[in-house]
This record gives sequence, structure tokens and C-alpha cells, in this order.
Amino acid sequence: MLALVVILSACGTDPVSAESTGIWEGVIIYNFARAIIWVSNLFGGNYGIGIIIVTVIIRTMLIPFTHVQQKNMQQMNDISPQMEELKSKYSARDAETQEKLKEEQQRLYSEAGVNPYMGCLPMLIQMPVFIALYQAVNRTPILVTGDFLWVNLGQPDPYFILPILAGVFTLGHSVLMSMGRATEGNKVMTYVMPLFIVFITFRLSSALALYFTVSNGFSVVQTLLFQNPFKIRKERADKEAQEREAERQRKRAIKRAQKYGRNVKK
Repeated sequence: MLALVVILSACGTDPVSAESTGIWEGVIIYNFARAIIWVSNLFGGNYGIGIIIVTVIIRTMLIPFTHVQQKNMQQMNDISPQMEELKSKYSARDAETQEKLKEEQQRLYSEAGVNPYMGCLPMLIQMPVFIALYQAVNRTPILVTGDFLWVNLGQPDPYFILPILAGVFTLGHSVLMSMGRATEGNKVMTYVMPLFIVFITFRLSSALALYFTVSNGFSVVQTLLFQNPFKIRKERADKEAQEREAERQRKRAIKRAQKYGRNVKK
């Protein structure tokens, strides 16, 4: 995954035009740029609006893939306590124990209906699209001309509003995802990534800062709609409450049986 990102991101930095060659630059990036320009022309040549609309359209088209990815991540997180128990149980490093651990992990995956590799497939589809859209904005000179609201699209945001919004939406998405997890995740990444987004958009053109803001804002909305952590937490709390109540009822039944001298198997 990292190799794919590095390769596609480093494909080139020269402006993309009708003379560009190759599938990546001459077909994919160039047509992404044409789509943004065409939409912008519908709104009086406002490239800021074009970037927003095309970003939302593409993110909407990718919802089935991102939903599968997020759902798989949630399922993997739900069984993470059991996975940790298996690792503790089969902690020895000899080949026989490790083989037994793999067998038990596969059994757990099968019982939970989880495929640990399904989270990678949607990402492999999404990443080239995200990078192509990013490069279409970054490598098409005309898209960084003109003004949008308070910014010049070719210059950094003078008031740092877009970089801050991009960071806030990134943080919001990270927090929402962590809230839905059964176990505590990596808190460092939850806060480092938003700071990283603010840092890079602080120095980029406002056109790219606008792209990051819209894309990350879309991620927040999508998470609330399809992987609502508040709903997940409530369902998890209800399930735990039911389990506790069932355990209390079982203990009460045992005590009543013992009180009347019954031989009860605990």
C-alpha cells in the first residue's frame, strides 16, 4: 500500500495538459482536471466550486468501497479482545504454538464472518483515485487561478481558515472512528495526523487546502451516516447491560435453588 502511494504520488510534478502522455497523466489525471474545469464553467468559471463539486461526486461514488473498508475495520476491532486473549494463550514462540495460534485466529475470523484482507481491497481502489484527484488540482495551472470566497486559489490561505478546517475535519473523523472501537486505539495517530494535515495545507495553495477540507469533511459525514459511533456505543452498552443482567439472574437462580436445598450445577 505504501509503495503504491509513493509510486503514484511521485509520478511527476510537471503541469498536465492535452499533450500529456501515458495512462496515468494523459488519461486519468488529465480527465479529472477536465471534469473539474467543466463543472467550474457551469458556475461562471469558479474553480473553487468545481473542486468542491467534483470532490464530493467522486467521494460519493467511492462510498461502497469506503463503507466496506470501515465495516471490515469495525468487525476486526470487535473481535480484537478475543484476538488478544489468543495471543496471550499461545504466547510461546515455537513453531507448533504459533501454528496453533494461526489456526485459532482463522477459526475466530470464520466464526465472526471477518476477512482480515478485505480492508485492503477497497483501499487499493480508492488510493489511486484520491491521488489522481489531488494531482489534477495540483498539476493543472488553470485550476489555481482566480478567487474563491476570501482566498486566491493559487496562494496559501492568508487567514489559515482552510488549513485549520482540514485539520479539524481530520481530527473529527479520527475521533469518531476511535469512538466506535471496542478497544482503545493509537491515540498518538489520532492527533498527529490532523496536525500533519494542518502543516502541509498551511504551505500549499488554497486550491489544495480546499480539496483536503472538502474530502475530510465528507469523511466525517460518511462516518456519521454509515458507522455512527454513538449508535455503535449504545448498542455495545445495551449488549453489555443485557449480559450483566443475565449473569445476575443466573446467580439469583442459583441462590434460590441452594436456599431450598436443591443440587444445582453451577
